[in-house]
Amino acid sequence: MSQIVDLQRSDDPRDVIHLAVQGLVEGGLVGLPTENGYFVAALATHVEAVRQLTTEFGPAQPFLSLRGPTELGDYAPRTPGVGARLAKRCWPGPVVLAAPAQPGEGLMAALPDAVRQVLAGSGRILLRHAQHDVPQAVQGLLPAPLLGLDPAAVAGTVVRKASDLAGLVGERVALIIDDGPSRYPQPPTLVDVTRPEAVVEYEGVVKASTVQRLAGRIYLFVCTGNTCRSPMAEALFRKLLSDRLGCTDEQLIDRGYVVTSAGVAAALGAPASPEAVEVLEKRGVDLSAHSSQPLSRKLFAQVDRVWTLTRQHRDVLLRDNPEAAGRVELLARDGSDISDPIGGGMNEYVQCANEIERHVQALVEDVMRSE
Repeated sequence: MSQIVDLQRSDDPRDVIHLAVQGLVEGGLVGLPTENGYFVAALATHVEAVRQLTTEFGPAQPFLSLRGPTELGDYAPRTPGVGARLAKRCWPGPVVLAAPAQPGEGLMAALPDAVRQVLAGSGRILLRHAQHDVPQAVQGLLPAPLLGLDPAAVAGTVVRKASDLAGLVGERVALIIDDGPSRYPQPPTLVDVTRPEAVVEYEGVVKASTVQRLAGRIYLFVCTGNTCRSPMAEALFRKLLSDRLGCTDEQLIDRGYVVTSAGVAAALGAPASPEAVEVLEKRGVDLSAHSSQPLSRKLFAQVDRVWTLTRQHRDVLLRDNPEAAGRVELLARDGSDISDPIGGGMNEYVQCANEIERHVQALVEDVMRSE
């Protein structure tokens, strides 16, 4: 039988992690926990361990366990944008992405040929970044990624306990790290991202409806306080985009669009200014339910495109996030700033809304052309 090491009762959990790392580096198979079941792992550069894993615990296709969302492009560089969006929003978590792959592309080229064929010989590769601390800690000490396989995957179930995994694998796995029963009783959700639109092949922990929403594009408008300019831009964009698509504002999310706004110096929960509400009401747009939000790092990391109302707003965002230059733009295509109407009268708000609507109309057409 496999040796089961109880992580929760160990004097130093780091010793248990090192034990797993040693077993993998030496070419052994190790049982590791995730948030939804235990899996058998092999070091992806150890050909004999990979052969044993796939021949003795198949016929399910093994997955490559990644260190984070950015590695998706390293191992599957041809993945459409929908795959990157899901990796960014679902990982770490109970989602497996089936991405397009060729054995000689990206970091796949650094793996042994026999391993590349196992992972991507069918033209697609299964990738996962589990939420559980143990596989993440193990991978952090390894020179190569883990290749994993769930012995119960074909049956559509999960092995929730270390003792159950031991009963399935017998002596073929020398070591199993026990961290108690897994959090979820369902398998991970399997999503095909080989095409521009995500297709849920197996609905597990994460529901198909949730996947479809997470796969959508998130658009963000940014000003200072998020009480007049950016809320008006958000609301007008939503109205014009829904009109263009022939759907209601509420249906945009089901069409794959999430539109929001924030402020670089905004309070949380402030309403839109009365003047902004009145100006948009006359245009058939309801801004009365708006609630301001500050632009957090988490929100900024999730969005696909950002439009700022002034050059200063853009500079503030790019100062701390220079890598985001490709997705942060001025709303005004001519490079001009849209002035803050706060403190002015209704005429200033009307002029501001007119200017915003003019730029948003052009923006909607640009978005539709890029689809």
